[in-house]
Amino acid sequence: MNPLEAFSLLDLRVGRILRAEPNEKARKPAYKLWIDFGPLGERTSSAQLTDLYTPEDLQGRLIIAAVNLGERRIAGFKSQVLVLGLPDAAGKVVLLEPERDVPLGGRVF
Repeated sequence: MNPLEAFSLLDLRVGRILRAEPNEKARKPAYKLWIDFGPLGERTSSAQLTDLYTPEDLQGRLIIAAVNLGERRIAGFKSQVLVLGLPDAAGKVVLLEPERDVPLGGRVF
């Protein structure tokens, strides 16, 4: 399989965070997120974003997430997508997000 074929197996989509609240049961500080993916519907995720973001910062923000990795239970919360980010110089997670408004559910290519 060539690299382009391998990349195409990962389904990365844009969504908008509708709601965020602390996941009190998580071992490491995390938020429970409810995300609108337009035609794909609403999905949930548990994300360790507490160092740089408050729930209020996250609400309404566009994000990129992997939507086809399967569902997991994290500290009792159903996590259906993996929200993408990368570490800053201090190792704190910075969200990966579109630089302008795009349609919800759009696929990254």
